[in-house]
Amino acid sequence: MRVLLSGFLPLAASMLLLCGFCVGAGEDERPQSARSSSATATPPTETAGADDAQREILSGKVVLLVDALKSRGVKTYAEELKGQVVLVTSTKELVPIVPDWRGRALYQDERLRNRPVDLVVNRRPGIPWVQVLSIYTFDEHGKRQITDYWCDVCSIPMYEIKDCECCQGPTRLRFRPQELPQLKPAPEK
Repeated sequence: MRVLLSGFLPLAASMLLLCGFCVGAGEDERPQSARSSSATATPPTETAGADDAQREILSGKVVLLVDALKSRGVKTYAEELKGQVVLVTSTKELVPIVPDWRGRALYQDERLRNRPVDLVVNRRPGIPWVQVLSIYTFDEHGKRQITDYWCDVCSIPMYEIKDCECCQGPTRLRFRPQELPQLKPAPEK
């Protein structure tokens, strides 16, 4: 018993010492005056423009930017615009899409392009790009359906083409009948 305790005590002391360092490691050693202004500050990337975003519903077709410009007679270097997508609205406005957590699906999945869509987006004044919040497509009978990716094993939605974050298994494109949220449609330009 004494042999067991003699090996255990130094280990226990080391663990306590290490835990004490871990607990204290997060403490801010700056003076209180220096801490108060920045302790509650959010990084600029999280707050920039957060208050001025307007949630809108935009309708049209998502196409490659190169194709949209070509159809309007605009000559470009296609390799410079490779993979960029835009929404072509019913008024023929080109609305670029941010390739973030939800918009990436429109960049990755050709099945979501060149077909009628309704996009719920965040739009900010002075910024032409929109951030997609949800994608609605239409079936062959014109019925609106919300569109995402689904893992049949874990029963969790995904928002871009990739393996399931939980089981690492495959996901599938999923369509479910659903009406649009009650938002004001984007003003016609």
